[in-house]
Amino acid sequence: MDAFELADVAAEREAGGKPYLEFITVPDLSVGLYVLAVGQPDLQQPHTEDEVYYVVSGRGKITVGDDVRDVRPGSIVFVAATVPHKFHDITEDLTLLVAFGPAEGSRAVSPG
Repeated sequence: MDAFELADVAAEREAGGKPYLEFITVPDLSVGLYVLAVGQPDLQQPHTEDEVYYVVSGRGKITVGDDVRDVRPGSIVFVAATVPHKFHDITEDLTLLVAFGPAEGSRAVSPG
């Protein structure tokens, strides 16, 4: 069994100095912790896999395709593969659990 404590994952992500830390990776699933501070731009590009965001803490907005909605603790957002999406108008630092199915990058086409 693999088990994780959110505080430990958050500390590891912070120590790495990057907004995203993937902490589970198996062929059909990957899970990560994504943190965006107030005013920090969301620079991600559309992914080749479906994904689900769960808002652990914070407040802001997400645009998925042409749809815009507020997010807050407890919000769950599904984003289909290849659909453009961004978090924005962040009023409280966002902490997000992100799950990809299959694992992030597994459908990406390799160059060459």
